[in-house]
Amino acid sequence: MIKRVLLFVIDGFGVGPLPDASDYGDAEANTLGHLAGAVGGLSLPNLEALGLGHLAQIPGVASMVQPHGCFGRLGFTSRGKDSVSGYWETNGVTVSESAAVYRVGIPENVVSVIEQALGRKLIGHRVASMRSMLREYGAEHLSSGAPILWTDGGNTCYVAAHDAAMPVAALHQQCREAWKEIKKTGTLVRIVSQPLTGEPGALRPQTGRKDFVAEPPGLTMLDALSRSGQITMGIGKIYDLFSGRGLTKAFPAASAFDDTVGMLNKVPRGLLYVSLDLLSEDSAQAAEALQDFDRRLPRLFEQLRVGDMVILTGDHGRDVSIPEKLPTREYVPVLITGPKLAQGVNLGTRQTAADLGQTIVEALGADRLAIGDSFWEALRPG
Repeated sequence: MIKRVLLFVIDGFGVGPLPDASDYGDAEANTLGHLAGAVGGLSLPNLEALGLGHLAQIPGVASMVQPHGCFGRLGFTSRGKDSVSGYWETNGVTVSESAAVYRVGIPENVVSVIEQALGRKLIGHRVASMRSMLREYGAEHLSSGAPILWTDGGNTCYVAAHDAAMPVAALHQQCREAWKEIKKTGTLVRIVSQPLTGEPGALRPQTGRKDFVAEPPGLTMLDALSRSGQITMGIGKIYDLFSGRGLTKAFPAASAFDDTVGMLNKVPRGLLYVSLDLLSEDSAQAAEALQDFDRRLPRLFEQLRVGDMVILTGDHGRDVSIPEKLPTREYVPVLITGPKLAQGVNLGTRQTAADLGQTIVEALGADRLAIGDSFWEALRPG
């Protein structure tokens, strides 16, 4: 029986297009393959040893003959390609109803609601990446104090403001109020409140982002584990994406990986659920962050004990070669290791990420989820 699961979700960790990717304009998406190509190859020896090279053609990452971990790909059946749909499906809840999709910009009625809540005009209003919006509107924002608003082309609205123009606490509170008002209309929208820092011409996101999201409309993996008496710890944006439901305790993502390693001696059982935002919109920075994460993995592995299971996966793609670098509709890796667990098992391509959630609840002895097929038997030592 597994006693403790460490689940790391890397934001945008895609390895190739899903069968319906063309419906989202992402038929050629391949986050890791294109990122590796852009920087002349990735050095990821620890992920390589777990079997990452078996899942996609990634320059610099080999296909190991005898991987030390089990490996596979997770697909998504939910509509959408953002963190909400990705995390929820991994937890056993699919998004089948059509959410608001802002492929050509944010409707004026939604802009009006957010402006009323913030008490000031907003600039931007279009489909774009954070990097391009800060570059285009940064100077105007700092001179006028008007927050910057944009969408990722899905159902997420980003509201960003420098702390000199709007204190972080006020930005969060007013974005919360805007989200509540939009929710009353029955529109499924996520509002991301993003504090900024830096000087004119060099604005950048500041830590302390908040996501305002509706609660999942069904029983989640977190709910099932909590009801079974397991400890559930959320690190990073886990709390926001589930409105805190099913969590014993949550922590911000100031240093998510280091914080998780530091908890190993304090959380002897249950689930440590960690979101990692490594893949920025700059290829060189994204590659370095991913390679730095890979270099840190041995520190984690050295502290594992029998009964631990480590899982590395993603929530969607973020292909830097796609114009505007929006989330992309892709498969994500699932790499699993732990003392006494099976090694070198190809878990195949799973139609739904809910298979992972079902595997975790079975491994930790909780009740089954509504959807998903567990592959726990394949992970047991032979």
